[in-house]
Amino acid sequence: MSTPAKAGDIVFTRHGARRGFAWLVEAYAMFKQARARWVLLLFLYYVIMVLLTRIPMAGQILLPLLKPVFAVGLLAAAWTQERGGRPALSHLFEGFRANLRALIPLGLVFVAGIVAAVFLTSLFDGGVFFDLVSSGQGPAPAAEGTAADKATVDTRSVEALIASGRLQTSMLILLLLALPTILALWFAPALVVFQDAGPAAALGASLRAALANWRPLLVYALAVLAFGALLPLIIAKVALTLMPSQATVDVVRILLLAYGLMFAATLHISDYVSYRDIFHAGETLAPLGAK
Repeated sequence: MSTPAKAGDIVFTRHGARRGFAWLVEAYAMFKQARARWVLLLFLYYVIMVLLTRIPMAGQILLPLLKPVFAVGLLAAAWTQERGGRPALSHLFEGFRANLRALIPLGLVFVAGIVAAVFLTSLFDGGVFFDLVSSGQGPAPAAEGTAADKATVDTRSVEALIASGRLQTSMLILLLLALPTILALWFAPALVVFQDAGPAAALGASLRAALANWRPLLVYALAVLAFGALLPLIIAKVALTLMPSQATVDVVRILLLAYGLMFAATLHISDYVSYRDIFHAGETLAPLGAK
C-alpha cells in the first residue's frame, strides 16, 4: 500500500464492549496452539530488554526507542501463525527489516509523552511522584545521619506515601495524563508495518480508532487487571493461607512465573488480534505458500 496522506485515510471498525474480552480469548487460543514457541519468543524478548537496560548511559534511552521495533517482531509472529505458519525466534527482529525509519519516531513519541506526563503530575501532587521517579527514593531525607539511617528514612518515606494514598493518586493522575500517548501508540507499530503508514498517520489513526473503541478497550483493560493481577494474587493468598510453608511459597512462585509468561504471551498476541479486528474486520489472510 502507499503511505496514507493522513490518519483519516485509514479505515477502522467500531466494536461493542464485549469484543474487548474476546480479544483475550482469541489471543489465548493462538497461544495454546504454539505454547513452547511463544514462551521461547517471550523469553528472548525479555532477555534483550534486560540487556538493553544494562548498557551504560544509553540503555535507558535505547529501551523505549526500540520497543516499537521489537513489538513489530511479536506482531509478525502472530501474523505468521494466523496464516498457518509457526512463530519463530527470527520474527523478533522483523522490525529491523521493516520500516525502521517510521518505527523509531514512535519510540521518541513514547518517551516524550511519558516524560511530559511525569512532569505534569507535579502540578497536582507537588512533585511527590516526580521525586520518587527521579531519585527512586521519594522525598529527599535530611542530610544528617549515616547511609543506613538515610536508607531507613527513604523506605519509611515511600511507605508513608503509600499509606497516605498520595502515591496511588499520583499514579492515577500519571495514567490519565499518559493515556493519549498510550492510545496513540496502541496500534501504531502495526499500522506502520502492515499498512505502510507514516509515523504521524499511524499515531493519528491509532488514537482515533482507540477513542472510537473505548468500550471494548475498557473491558479489555479490566480483564487484564482481573486475570493479570487480581486472580494470581487471590490464588496465591488462598494457597499460602491454607498451606503456610516454605514449600508452598516455592510452588506458588513457580506457578506464578509460568502463569506470568503465559499471560504475557497472550497480551502480546492480543495486540495483533485487536489490530486485525479493528482495522481488518471480516478479512481473511491467504495461507502461507498460497498463490
